[in-house]
Amino acid sequence: MSTLARIARLSGFSKATVSRVLNHSPHVSPETREKILAIMKEKDYVPNRNAISLSKGQTQQIGMITMDLNELILRFMNGFVEISGRHGFQTIIYTTGGDKEKELQALEDLKRKRVDALLILTSVNDKNVISSYCKYGPIVSWQRMDHPDIPSVAMNQYDGYALAMEHLIEKGYTRIANAFGRPSSINTRSRRLAYEQIMANNNLPVIEKWYYSSIYRIVDGEQLMQSLMGETDRPDAILCSNDLVAAGVLSEARRQRIDVPRDLAIIGFDNSELSRTLGITTVRNPIAGQAENAFLLMAPALLGRNMELQPLSFSLVKRETT
Repeated sequence: MSTLARIARLSGFSKATVSRVLNHSPHVSPETREKILAIMKEKDYVPNRNAISLSKGQTQQIGMITMDLNELILRFMNGFVEISGRHGFQTIIYTTGGDKEKELQALEDLKRKRVDALLILTSVNDKNVISSYCKYGPIVSWQRMDHPDIPSVAMNQYDGYALAMEHLIEKGYTRIANAFGRPSSINTRSRRLAYEQIMANNNLPVIEKWYYSSIYRIVDGEQLMQSLMGETDRPDAILCSNDLVAAGVLSEARRQRIDVPRDLAIIGFDNSELSRTLGITTVRNPIAGQAENAFLLMAPALLGRNMELQPLSFSLVKRETT
C-alpha cells in the first residue's frame, strides 16, 4: 500500500500539499489536485481516516437524528449526504423511534467528539435540552425549532400553503378542508394561520369542523375521505399535509365515483414523484436546497469558512386535481 510520503515524492509536491488534497482544501490549484489524485488512483492509495481525523482534530462524521424514515426524510438525507460527501464528511443516522433517550445518545456522541456536528430532521426532546449541547459542536435543524442557538433551514410553510389557498379560491372553491400533520407543530400552526387569514381576506367562512390533525399516510387520506362520505355537508376542496395524504384522498374519491376536480379539488405538499405520477396539484418544497443549506450553516465550524446560503422559495405545481 502506498504511503502519503510516497505519493508526495511521485507527484513532486510536499506532503502538506497532498494532505490539502485529501482534506478537500480550496487552497490547491485544479492542476495540482488533478495530478495528485491521478497518482493516488494509479497507486491505489487509500488514506488512513483515523490519521486524517487526528491531524484535523475532527472525526469527519456528521450525525443525522430522525424519529423514523420516510420518503420525505430520505430525500432530505440524500441531499445532505451528497454535499457533505463532497467536502469529505461521512454521515451516521440515529433513528430514535421517538425515544428521548435514544436521541440523547446522539447528543452525547457530539459531546464526546464521536461526531463533529448534528443535523436534526425530527426530534422529541425539548429544544432547551438540545440547545445545551450546542457548545460541543454545530447543531442544525430541519425541524422548525425557533430557538436562537439552533439554526434551522426549515421554510415558513405559511407561504407554500398560501399559494395553494389562493389557487383554490381563484378556481372558485370556497368550502375548503384541511388535513394537517402534527397538531402541535409550528408548521401546522403556520398552515392554519394561512388558511384563516386568506379565507378572511376573501370574506369566506372559516370552517373549523374540517380541521383534521395527525394525517400523514395514504391510508389516513383514504380514511378521511371515507369519513367525509358519511356527511351530507362536504367540502369542495381538501388541502393535504403531504402528497401521500393527497394520494389517499384521491384514490378513495375515485372509488366513491367523485368527480375530481369538478366536485372535489385536492392539493398535496412537497411535489414528490407520487404527485407527478398521479397528476396531483401540489406545492413544490425545495428539499434538496434546504439540505444543502443545512451543511452550509455548519461550514464555519467544519470547514473554517462561511458559505453563502441558497435563496429558496415555494412554488405551486398545477396538475389535474384542481
